[in-house]
Amino acid sequence: MQRKLFPIIIAAIGILCFFEGDFGDFIVFLMLAVGGWLIYSGFKGRKTGSRKKEEIPFLTKEKEAYYKKNGMSESEIELFRETMNLSKQQVLRLQQNIQKSAKLKAIDLRHDTLKAAKALFKELVKEPTRLPEASQFLYTHLPNIVDLTDHYVEINSHEVKSKEVYGKLEESAQIIDQMADLIVKDYQQFVSEDLEDMDVEISIAKKNLDHDPDLSTK
Repeated sequence: MQRKLFPIIIAAIGILCFFEGDFGDFIVFLMLAVGGWLIYSGFKGRKTGSRKKEEIPFLTKEKEAYYKKNGMSESEIELFRETMNLSKQQVLRLQQNIQKSAKLKAIDLRHDTLKAAKALFKELVKEPTRLPEASQFLYTHLPNIVDLTDHYVEINSHEVKSKEVYGKLEESAQIIDQMADLIVKDYQQFVSEDLEDMDVEISIAKKNLDHDPDLSTK
């Protein structure tokens, strides 16, 4: 609608200027108007492009029913989906950064950071109502390690590095290593209840075996 109105307005002003005889003023106005319109269109185009990049996937009926079955309200579903969409982008970004550096690969191999991050993401997908329990992971540890690895990869890509730069890279790697450990602990804490349940089940099974000689192992 705005695109259709713009040329009409320009034409109307042009007709007025024709009868008034102010062609000079009309030319100046036309140049300013077209310039402003082009700037606005370019800005709007970039803004739309950035929104598409972070667009949340379509909510299927099955997913919506699953969320509602878990007692989630509309606002809770929206918050969950926005948070998980952002976290997915961050996990993918972390994976890309790790692949770009041997040092980051070594840190990931030592802690299984990426594996823990993806596993925790999957657990949240299964149990969306537990989102608050993973707040440290979602809002602090994951964004921080992504930012740190972003900067590490960028600085490490410089062809010429001074002694000071190498020192900063080493310091950054040490902090990334600590953050990697925190992410693994986030996952372990999130599934700790499941592990406790398994321990109880194993304990009960052992007692049953002890009381049943036919099932006990020697």
